[in-house]
Amino acid sequence: MPFVTVPSVLMRGGTSKGVFFAADDVPGPGPARDQLLLAALGSPDAYGKQLDGLGGATSSTSKAVIIAPSARPDCDVDYLFAHIAIREGIVDYSGNCGNLSAAVGIYALERGLVKNSRAPVAVVRVWQANLQQRFLLHVPLDAEGRVSLDGDYTIAGVSGSGPRIAVEFLHPMLPGFTSVLPTGQVCDELALPDGTRVTASLIAAGNATVFVTPAALGLRGNELPGAVTTQQALLNRVEAIRIAGALRMGLATDVSAARARPATPKLAMVSPPCDYRSTADAQVNAAAMDICIRIFSMGVLHHALTATGAVAAAVAARIPGTLVQQASGNLPSAAIRLGHCAGTMEVEARVSASGLPIAHSATLYRTARTLMRGEICVRVG
Repeated sequence: MPFVTVPSVLMRGGTSKGVFFAADDVPGPGPARDQLLLAALGSPDAYGKQLDGLGGATSSTSKAVIIAPSARPDCDVDYLFAHIAIREGIVDYSGNCGNLSAAVGIYALERGLVKNSRAPVAVVRVWQANLQQRFLLHVPLDAEGRVSLDGDYTIAGVSGSGPRIAVEFLHPMLPGFTSVLPTGQVCDELALPDGTRVTASLIAAGNATVFVTPAALGLRGNELPGAVTTQQALLNRVEAIRIAGALRMGLATDVSAARARPATPKLAMVSPPCDYRSTADAQVNAAAMDICIRIFSMGVLHHALTATGAVAAAVAARIPGTLVQQASGNLPSAAIRLGHCAGTMEVEARVSASGLPIAHSATLYRTARTLMRGEICVRVG
């Protein structure tokens, strides 16, 4: 079986890691491109380890990005995200990775795809091709106009520090929806195959997200991944709720179609602030958060919090009556503090809540950097 080498860049963005490709270096949309991405990451892998590729065998590290100069006058680059199922041969283009979004600006600047970038901060205008949205990246530069490598900003879930990158999502609503409430309701009742019913808030912002209470899953709400990932019956229920949410939101026409897009919608559980120990065994106090949240990604509990899930939660928190708002109590007028498995994250969201709610913007802060540049050797044919 022949091999080919493809130029690529391995990057970390927020709490995710992915392989970045220039659009000119990979095939166009279709089976050949999907096969290349699968081979590059090392999927499908029945062992779940991705040892024969650059994937890291977690939902946060089995990701690929394709970047192209944008033909849009209001954008510098087009960004296409692919979430790779580890065990299955599925390449899911249905959503965005908000964490890797932060790395898009660094990639674009280092490849000279941004015009008129000036110190101390370059503004990179990005077209998110999966969701047909614009967002802005505010990337610190050094005195010589290069991407800054030094900084003291830290984020929960990543060791070390780096320059603070502001990720500003503009109108972060999903295409085809006129409101962040797909059904027009702040809460919906979902019927599951086992005959039970679950109350959920369905939110079309960031990535499509199904919010439930911990009680719907028989949990407290402050669990860590190690306590959840071995409970197959629980994970089956999570998937059943996620599929029911996809169908109610109109994102899939049947169960098979919903299973074919495992990346979205995501399922999250929200509860009032509480104390717990983080995945780094550090104390996280209720006073440090406005909402406690846990999110499932690609069938497992996320080790931190997806950035798009944070956007969805912040938007939902601004809408009276949603499960997220009910869990929060009195919210600050500025950034909302979300307590997740690794610590806390702050997100600012502007929402028009009169009539059917509309999300105007959401901003969060990440670090990112280039890890490796080179060529990846992949099997073809």
